[in-house]
Amino acid sequence: MESNTSLEKLHILPFFIKVDNKLFIFNIVFFFLIYLTGILENIVIIVVICLNLHLHTPMYLFICNLAIIDICYTSLIVPKLLYILLSGNTIISFTECYIQLYFFFQTATIEDMVIFIMAYDRYVAICHPLKYHQILNRKKCILITMAIWVGGCVNSSLFTSSISKMFFCSSINIHQLFCDAKALIKISCGGTEMFYIILYTECVVTGLWPVLCGLMSYVKIIRVIVHIKSNDGRRKAFSTCSSHLIVMIIYYGSSVSVYMTPPSDRYKVLEQIFTFFYSTVVPLLNPLIYSLRNKEVKNSLRKLLK
Repeated sequence: MESNTSLEKLHILPFFIKVDNKLFIFNIVFFFLIYLTGILENIVIIVVICLNLHLHTPMYLFICNLAIIDICYTSLIVPKLLYILLSGNTIISFTECYIQLYFFFQTATIEDMVIFIMAYDRYVAICHPLKYHQILNRKKCILITMAIWVGGCVNSSLFTSSISKMFFCSSINIHQLFCDAKALIKISCGGTEMFYIILYTECVVTGLWPVLCGLMSYVKIIRVIVHIKSNDGRRKAFSTCSSHLIVMIIYYGSSVSVYMTPPSDRYKVLEQIFTFFYSTVVPLLNPLIYSLRNKEVKNSLRKLLK
């Protein structure tokens, strides 16, 4: 058995690295276009919200944070992935691996909590509209945002430190799009006890609890919407929360699919497809969902273009 201190490097082997030239070039162009489109869309959302004073509300503050996180999320994976494809150099040092893991866990934790807070924001706006600005005033929103980012850093530090204590065998090949914790577990020989303790705690604190609270919020929201008498009122109330509900379902559904996939060679390709979807496609879809379904964002974008 060799410890991670005696090994100096890992090999990241994406599922599409051994294909014919035409498909290989198509993969590079495809991933680059998705990455570039997602980055530009999220930048546009941030610029529109920052420049329009009417959008300086709690909901759009959290949407802006989500756009920043989506940029970080996809930038952690795709550039390195494109470098591997273009250069053929699959080597990544343990230091690079831990840095990538640290920022991945950080952004994932922050995105989980931001999506949860957005559900709470919609709950307050629809179920307690008269107390909305009292419950979610500017000071509280800034404190919540700071707490989320600090919590993401602390949580990521715990995860990365537990992974750094693992031991690895002679196999140093990771069949994944990036240096993923699940892929490292597969090639580890020991030292995973602390990681699993943190992982199970994490699943409850930043996984199960936010999802259940988010679903409970939407159950109460739907109850309130059903009792609204006017059709226009119901339509307006539903449109304000449907975008976020779609984002929540897509994000949690795709990310859970990755970690619920059985650890078998038969599901290797499927697992990487799910990884690609929630780390690259979801950041691309989020701005589209919010801009296409939100009149205020579309109007602000039109004014900005004019």
